[in-house]
Amino acid sequence: MSETYAVNVDDVSKSFGSFKALNGVTLRVRQGEIYGLLGPNGAGKTTLIRAICGLVEANDGSVTVLGQRMPNVAVLRHIGYMTQQAALYPGLSVEENVAFFAAINSAEAGVKAALELVHLYDRRKSVVSTLSGGMRQRCSLACALVHRPDLLLLDEPTVGIDPQLRVQFWDYFRQMAADGTTLIVSSHVMDEADRCQRLGLIQYGRLLAEGSPADIRAQGGSPNLEEAFLNLAGRRES
Repeated sequence: MSETYAVNVDDVSKSFGSFKALNGVTLRVRQGEIYGLLGPNGAGKTTLIRAICGLVEANDGSVTVLGQRMPNVAVLRHIGYMTQQAALYPGLSVEENVAFFAAINSAEAGVKAALELVHLYDRRKSVVSTLSGGMRQRCSLACALVHRPDLLLLDEPTVGIDPQLRVQFWDYFRQMAADGTTLIVSSHVMDEADRCQRLGLIQYGRLLAEGSPADIRAQGGSPNLEEAFLNLAGRRES
């Protein structure tokens, strides 16, 4: 794997009023790596992802993506962002939604391939509001990757979907990483951690620990990842 860093977060803090969402976070993500941000709801994962893609600006510290200091509008064409709640137009068809995101990234030629990748080409004329939750997630993923981004940010991408679809999503993610795309995946589901190459455990806006799943287990003193997380957070339960 290349040691080139696609993402460099250096001592980043971000507050919303009196609430400190991020508190001195530092991490680096290699090019072509699947990096997992794990932690409970409200830990700061979404704020960190939004800082990485430039939607929020850090109060302190810096974020560099693909060699450019963020926020930087020019870098956005190289980033795909799948939000926690599907950012789709419910009155448009699947194909129209994907085509819209393709057009704003000058990637119209990629629509068919993106729909085929998420197994929605046969449903391309369906209006999004008529789709199941899992199909909306597939459509959202197609919108995020239609322009073949160098960095793909996935905020809780498998919440509310069935186990079979989760496996399919992770097959997509591994193939993209193998092709050189860098992926940052946030989740509070610990059993997804082993699918990532490296993990960052976040709690109360701080990075508690970082390393491979095996490293995190060793640091937390438990073969069970959830117990290791609780130990690292100082919240061991009896």
